[in-house]
Amino acid sequence: MALIGRFRHAQRVFFGAVEGDRVRPLRGEVFRNPQASRKTLKLSELIVLPPVQPSKLIAVGLNYRDHAAEMGLTPPVEPLFWFKAPSSLLAHGGRIRVPYPGHRTDYEAELAIVIGRTARNVSAAAARRCIWGYTAAQDISDRTIQRSESQWGRAKSFDTFTPLGPWVDTEMDPAALSIELFQNGVRRQSSNTRELVFDCHAVVGHVSKHLTLVPGDVILTGTPGGVGPIQSGDRLEVRIEGLGPLRNTVR
Repeated sequence: MALIGRFRHAQRVFFGAVEGDRVRPLRGEVFRNPQASRKTLKLSELIVLPPVQPSKLIAVGLNYRDHAAEMGLTPPVEPLFWFKAPSSLLAHGGRIRVPYPGHRTDYEAELAIVIGRTARNVSAAAARRCIWGYTAAQDISDRTIQRSESQWGRAKSFDTFTPLGPWVDTEMDPAALSIELFQNGVRRQSSNTRELVFDCHAVVGHVSKHLTLVPGDVILTGTPGGVGPIQSGDRLEVRIEGLGPLRNTVR
């Protein structure tokens, strides 16, 4: 099963395998060996939810050299990470709400890792087995607050500040994927995961040395250069090679 999403249909919330414009509901433990239903549902009849409900939402900073340069900062010697509130998650198609319109608030396209097995103090090589899959994300950032504080969590944890989805690809190789962000149809960010300072496996290994990761946890791996401000009415689209586009609007 390559593409898995999370959906609501009537009062039921479930995981499902995405097959074109149809979704096949899954039963059992989704991170281990889920069983697919014979019945399929029309994707158009379902509400798309964030693909997982993480106990922890972790962001990695300055993980592309060009982004560090545009921020006037030096790339770290080891992965720099902090926590974002899980309540900041926003589904594909949802509206990003900017709480302080007078502040500069930026888009940041990112590849996100979804954990599938408990990981504690694992090596980069072993981290591969702990990853369930990958999805697209944004780390929306209130720069006015971020630049006024040494901690970045508040500036990046407002409700709707972490668009995630639409699907998790459980078979993806993250080594060389194009990553782009379009604002109102204009490409603003364009890079490749080859340019990561620390690759996905190194990031998971490093984080696991400091805390236990459990199935469903999400790690955002950093954004490339080209970040810029958002305004009400903007249409934002993250395109990562092999994944469905993550589209959101700004209110």
